[in-house]
Amino acid sequence: MFTRIFLLVTILIALVSPSAEAQQSKRQFIRDAEVENTIRDFGTPIFQAAGLDPQAIRILLINDPTLNAFVAGGQNIFFHTGLIIRSETPGQLIGVMAHETGHIAGGHLIRSTDAVAAASTEAILAMLLGAAAGAVSGNGQAAAGVMMGGQELAMRNLLAFSRSQEQQADQMAMRFLDDTHWSAKGLLEFFNILGDQELLVAARQDPYVRTHPLTRDRIAFVREHVEKSPFSNQPWPADWIERHRRIKAKLFAFVEPPVKTLMRYKEGDTSIEARYARAVALYRKPDLEAALALIDGLIADRPKDPYFWELKGQMLFENGRGREAIEPYRKAVEYLPNSALLRIGLGQAEIETEDQTLLADAAANLTIAVRLEPEDSFAWQQLAIAFGRDGKEGMASYALAEHFLLSGKLPEANYHANKAEQLLGHQGAIWLRIQDIKAQAIQVKASRDRDSSPW
Repeated sequence: MFTRIFLLVTILIALVSPSAEAQQSKRQFIRDAEVENTIRDFGTPIFQAAGLDPQAIRILLINDPTLNAFVAGGQNIFFHTGLIIRSETPGQLIGVMAHETGHIAGGHLIRSTDAVAAASTEAILAMLLGAAAGAVSGNGQAAAGVMMGGQELAMRNLLAFSRSQEQQADQMAMRFLDDTHWSAKGLLEFFNILGDQELLVAARQDPYVRTHPLTRDRIAFVREHVEKSPFSNQPWPADWIERHRRIKAKLFAFVEPPVKTLMRYKEGDTSIEARYARAVALYRKPDLEAALALIDGLIADRPKDPYFWELKGQMLFENGRGREAIEPYRKAVEYLPNSALLRIGLGQAEIETEDQTLLADAAANLTIAVRLEPEDSFAWQQLAIAFGRDGKEGMASYALAEHFLLSGKLPEANYHANKAEQLLGHQGAIWLRIQDIKAQAIQVKASRDRDSSPW
């Protein structure tokens, strides 16, 4: 659902005093089931080798053309779309992921946070993680994402690691890759790409270079490991190569102008990824009928591919053909039932038909979605709409309480929690959760009041 990019809210946080060298920057978080799942599948063996729970790792995507990936706020790995698009093999992406996992496993986040406490760490992390919770869009055609802003200098201070931490993360990455019997060539190739930037002035360097000090010793260490490792020539699985090409093409088609996509993925190219990219470009152009013809051809070739069905559903939904979108979304959910994003897409399409008979199914899909991703504010808002239109006022207020709490609107969260408590009664798991919401709203408000006090 990148595809479902919601322009939700702009959070402009003044983290340090304004200066000529600290310009305001804006980045857009995006959500896409296919890209997130592909990166997670690539990374799961690495996470396991590091002794981490793969389900505890969050993959977050930032719509930014520069090369960057970083970890922040616990076990959260952020990827710029520019890095994914510029990567040439799955190995390059996996190598970067292994290095970032080394920072998590090495406890570098805790040390770095302590070192830059003066840079308003909590505010920066709140900004970075805001998109993970989602937010509300007033536009039914928009989809998940959030604008975030902050000053580049403060961001750079928070995310920068020392040279010793970088070396340790490299060493751990080599161990993780060997433990999974994978080649480290990709990381070396990525370092070589970054090495070319050392001659550029700082303002023109990709942020990965500025936050991850790259030295000749680091490159030499990885090169020596590649020369000695028995796994350096291990080929990547064919399906991983295709999946990598697909997410590259998909991201490119969504973040670049359609004409640029059609120039890169020309009509004579019949590969899966080229047809996929052209379908997205034509749908954005917009040339819906041509886009549908391409996606139908891909579905004919891969009838059980959930992401092709999802894209068809999205094309129809965002062009005012919501009822037609339901069946493609249902197919997507059938083939990938544990995807919160696909269920949100289906639930939203069912709600927008204004067909009373579809509300129960919409609520069921959205209930599963919030169970899978309880921090998705937009899913809670859609669930509230489904319950409200179906006459379940108490459950609607409960869902709104969750939504407003995640959105930071504490008075509204407290109001709907109290209303839900009155309507649903004083028993059961939902009642206990309502008490948690009320307590959390009070706690967060008290913390904000203390922070704003002049004393």
